[in-house]
Amino acid sequence: MNLVKLYKRYKFVFAELVKRDFKKKYKRSFLGVLWSMLAPLLTMLVMNFIFGNFFGRTQEYYTIYLFSGWLIYQYYNDATNGAMNSLMSNAYIFSKVKVPKYMFLFSRVASSSINFFLTLVVYFVFVIAYKLPITWKFITLLYPVACMFVFICGIGLILSALFVFFKDIQYLYSVFTLALMYATPIFYTVDILEPGQRWIFYLNPLYYYVTYFRSVVIDGVIPALWFHGAMLAVSVLLFAIGCWMYKKYNYKFLYYV
Repeated sequence: MNLVKLYKRYKFVFAELVKRDFKKKYKRSFLGVLWSMLAPLLTMLVMNFIFGNFFGRTQEYYTIYLFSGWLIYQYYNDATNGAMNSLMSNAYIFSKVKVPKYMFLFSRVASSSINFFLTLVVYFVFVIAYKLPITWKFITLLYPVACMFVFICGIGLILSALFVFFKDIQYLYSVFTLALMYATPIFYTVDILEPGQRWIFYLNPLYYYVTYFRSVVIDGVIPALWFHGAMLAVSVLLFAIGCWMYKKYNYKFLYYV
């Protein structure tokens, strides 16, 4: 009930923050919102040109395979980096006005989610262009998207809290996301490792989201039940840790911003 009351009370402010964050990203840009779809598309096409000759020979529908991985990674990277700076960039507001601090983080993630869904439109255009069958199983893609939203919010809560106290976290995180990109089978296939070594991928949360999309879109197969449980468990766990950090250190934020 408290969450419902908070939403009703601050829904106008939240909506305005989402609009501000979304417009700010493309301020003074000639193409504006179109960059939400063009930027990841151009990057994906370059990667397809470079890596297609190496891995595309053994992977059917390699362009869709690559796009699925890049789509998920780009959403995670953009949303978490924006969320990390959400408190510091809005300190001038919550230091003067009483408003829930986590609202700035959620608005930033929501803004990145809009970009994700715009890119998703281009993704499905490619799916249709490659004549992959569109089935009812595509509805299940809402599940990994929902889990990933919760997961990103959890990571964002943790990062934004740490960034208030330790500014160096932004440099460490940039190295981490670069390593994460190469550790996630985005442009290469899992066959790069021996069957007995592929368990390493299970330690990477992004692997589950990327694999889910590829399994449904390319193979037409819904992943096993344990796959769903693993995604949900990791998402809820990270979100719970993030909420705990905000609750514990909330009163200290004003002293460091």
